[in-house]
Amino acid sequence: MITFLDGELIEKEPARLVLNVGGVGYELFIPLSSYDKLPPPGAQCRVLTWLCIREDAHTLYGFATDAERKLFLLLMTVSGIGPKTALGALSGMSTRELKAAIVGSDFKRISSISGIGKKTAERIVVELKDKLSDAEALEAVAGAEPQSPDDLRARDAILALIALGYKQAEAQAAIRKVLPSLPADAKVEDVVRRALAAK
Repeated sequence: MITFLDGELIEKEPARLVLNVGGVGYELFIPLSSYDKLPPPGAQCRVLTWLCIREDAHTLYGFATDAERKLFLLLMTVSGIGPKTALGALSGMSTRELKAAIVGSDFKRISSISGIGKKTAERIVVELKDKLSDAEALEAVAGAEPQSPDDLRARDAILALIALGYKQAEAQAAIRKVLPSLPADAKVEDVVRRALAAK
């Protein structure tokens, strides 16, 4: 398996690049998130890769970061998702945004990505939510932009439960269950205490 390529960036487009490695030009298909991180043509760079071997073609996919490649491979474990759809998902959102949408069961946001419908978005959430590590879930929740004071309070309470050893899915469910019964001015500590008492 080809893990990475070091060489001179010859061509750079939003969906593909050409890398000159020892006089051989490699074409790689990339997500938009990687395109933004690449140096200008003519510069030396390293591109992480994944090789797709099929009867009719050998296709190289490239990534600027390990996080992008890992999420790409994780997306392809979902039934019905191949390399093109996984690449499209990474082009539609940053890795952190996509993880936050998965952790938050945000079907609507995921289905807004070109090429991903409602049913595929639901499969992504159902099949990947528990595959994200606690650290990834923590990063995703912490990186998600709060939309209101309620969202901020819920986010902080979820982070607190994860820090106490809860799985991210359990933490979300616990906070979602108790939040409506609490007054609007309840503090994060109150939300966490109520969630712990309700367990």
